[in-house]
Amino acid sequence: MNKIVLITGASRGIGREVAKTLAQKGYQIIANYNKSEDQAKKLKEENINIDIYKADVSKRKEVHKMIQYIIERYHKIDILINNAGISESKVFTDVTDQDWNQMINNNLYSAFCTTQEVLPEMIKKKDGCIINISSIWGIVGSSCETIYSITKAGIDAMTKSLAKELGPSNIRVNSIAPGMIDTDMNKFYSNEEIKNIKEEIPLEKIGKTSDIAKCVNWLIEDEYTTGQVISINGGWVII
Repeated sequence: MNKIVLITGASRGIGREVAKTLAQKGYQIIANYNKSEDQAKKLKEENINIDIYKADVSKRKEVHKMIQYIIERYHKIDILINNAGISESKVFTDVTDQDWNQMINNNLYSAFCTTQEVLPEMIKKKDGCIINISSIWGIVGSSCETIYSITKAGIDAMTKSLAKELGPSNIRVNSIAPGMIDTDMNKFYSNEEIKNIKEEIPLEKIGKTSDIAKCVNWLIEDEYTTGQVISINGGWVII
């Protein structure tokens, strides 16, 4: 049977490209979405190896039902890619409790919850691969995106801790921390702002979703990398 891959937030951006790339490799993809139903349906139509499932991954009950569906239909989950998330730019003193809760729930709790729901199956068969999509801002922080940066730093910390805890069960856990990638999440930047950002990046260009998808594919195929935060950012952040 093909490897079964669950990708959260897979209807747009990085998640969509990862789903398409892995489906073309022959993996069976379950592409999770919440609000972008039309885009999710179109994604399913493009490849017979893509199944779609609507669930708000910031809510435990919906995640639990999604995992049950996958196990009942496909009998296992081999790979989990925690990609779902939101962003918001706001001065820290203007951040409300609602802003905090929304960001924490959508970015950090969703990864915690989905991972926790998937792990019993992976531990039982002593095999698995978990890839978390974080951000360079989880590494170095970003002005006016403090809460976003906190959630991504938390994902990276979870990655490292779980890699140690789950290694004996032959489960690899890694994180990919993209820099500026050409997705809808960055559409609010003006042309002048994009130009200035490119000038700060040694490779002088914005990354593509395919750059991230290639790394995801490598981390799935590799059998000896775990606990790593791999930053794909064109040299924008070098540590």
